[in-house]
Amino acid sequence: MNPTPSTPSRPAVPRESLWLNLLFNAALPAVILSVASRERLLGPTWGLIAALVFPLGYGVYDLIRRRTWNVLSLLGVVSTMASGGLGLMKMSGLWFAVKEATLPLILGLAVPLSLRTRQPLVRTLLYNDQVLDTARIQSALEARAAVPAFDRLLVSASWMLAASFLVSAIVNFLLAFWLLPSESGTEAFNRQLAKLQFWSWPGTIIPCSAMIFYALFRLLRGVEALTGLTGAELFHPSPTRPAKPDRSPDPSSVTAAPESDLQKKIAVDETNG
Repeated sequence: MNPTPSTPSRPAVPRESLWLNLLFNAALPAVILSVASRERLLGPTWGLIAALVFPLGYGVYDLIRRRTWNVLSLLGVVSTMASGGLGLMKMSGLWFAVKEATLPLILGLAVPLSLRTRQPLVRTLLYNDQVLDTARIQSALEARAAVPAFDRLLVSASWMLAASFLVSAIVNFLLAFWLLPSESGTEAFNRQLAKLQFWSWPGTIIPCSAMIFYALFRLLRGVEALTGLTGAELFHPSPTRPAKPDRSPDPSSVTAAPESDLQKKIAVDETNG
């Protein structure tokens, strides 16, 4: 009987670094816009261009290292390019406020609308096969005839996600409208833009993350109730480490040490006695 060939396992994808993401996609562009955009250094135009280097460069680096697109770098590049373009066109702060609110508003509308598609966004953002053991969950749902109730649970989670993006859009708009009173294209405006880019992360990510984690908590609690699975059973099992080889010597392979002359003499005396 021929042994079943084992399928080669995919190499593990390195995890993203949250601190490097925040450093290259938020902190460094904000410092460049705030400090290097002064007239005696790079100036407003080249300051905006230099601020693009960090999210773009880190995104390319992360793509080469992890073989996958860094979502935060893409958002950082798009956000900085949009801010730079509006700044070069000397648009008013109102348009920056609109720009800051547009992306989360689009995502908020896309989440419930995607429920009519074959791949709802809630399955990508929350009910993700890379984390959850969706095959096992689906089998348990079918065994309990709970698939319709699970679909309603996904709809509820989708609306929670949409609400989180709507909150993000409102906060982004208010922050931009409040922090950008100066005329665009000036040194003062670039400093205000850096302040906006810095505060938009905690101002939007913290409340949105709290709402997303609450939606995920509600989703997991609902899945547990519908499937009977609990805790770690919902997730993929962690890979087991191979057992370490036993390095203890085999008793049968241990050879006795040769007897010394004294031991031989004692043995002869005992025999004669």
